[in-house]
Amino acid sequence: MNDDNSRRRLGRGLAALIGEMDQPLPASALASSVSADRRVPIEFITRNPRNPRRSFDEAELQDLASSVRQHGIVQPVVVRTLAEDRFEIIAGERRWRAAQLAGFTDIPVIVRDVDDRTALEIAIVENVQRSDLNPLEEALGYDQLIAEHGYTQNDLGEIIGKSRSHVANSLRLLKLPDPVRDMLSSGTLSAGHARALIPTSDPVALAKAIVAKGLSVRDTERLAQNDIRAQNDPSYGKPSAREEKDADTLALERTLTDSLGLDVTVNHKASGGQLRISYKTLDQLEEICRLLERR
Repeated sequence: MNDDNSRRRLGRGLAALIGEMDQPLPASALASSVSADRRVPIEFITRNPRNPRRSFDEAELQDLASSVRQHGIVQPVVVRTLAEDRFEIIAGERRWRAAQLAGFTDIPVIVRDVDDRTALEIAIVENVQRSDLNPLEEALGYDQLIAEHGYTQNDLGEIIGKSRSHVANSLRLLKLPDPVRDMLSSGTLSAGHARALIPTSDPVALAKAIVAKGLSVRDTERLAQNDIRAQNDPSYGKPSAREEKDADTLALERTLTDSLGLDVTVNHKASGGQLRISYKTLDQLEEICRLLERR
């Protein structure tokens, strides 16, 4: 069976696999690489360095620790074996952290011995499905799968149960400079705000202005559009400049941009107009050509 078929099968079953991983298997179903529910000393367990989730809210962890003290860890942590008596977390790092805060010396685990690629896929899907990742962490997780394991955007869409355009739009966030990415990671900016800033001349300055003024995503899109026009037309903003695009044209640009995951500009005139799709890599160009040929 070829690798593409394997990925498609994994994409369809990975969400179910996560659910299964959170439950101990019956004794009759255990294989040599699978252990039933057991308790392991906390110091024998390490976090997964590939886990896309980097930020953990301290107040939420304290609340979870209080719950753990009262009720124990209801859902075991899923781990894989690193060496004898050494394990790495696949899913459940929050529970592991909360158990340490609660003063536990050991925790219940389920062992599933999987490879690096599958462990990363599971970590991403679990966090995405439970909305535990901020937009930047999600994008970095997708980028890691592409860089380390050769996935395409279509592959990732199947694995996480999202559209290819969702994956493409997430990855576009990585084009932003670090100060804007920090705002996105902290929640100061939403993904909608951040995406609008990608093609602008000075995303950092605009991001600071957006936060200071409390602008909405739509306001941000208008601000970004004005900046892009000024880049393409030095006379824009002067008395002789063309009128701003109407709301319907801007809405169409947003829809097409989100659908393709690429920057789309529509210049409409009474006698006709232009539709411009901007790409930066040959892969993106090939994807455009493939979509056009399909139609």
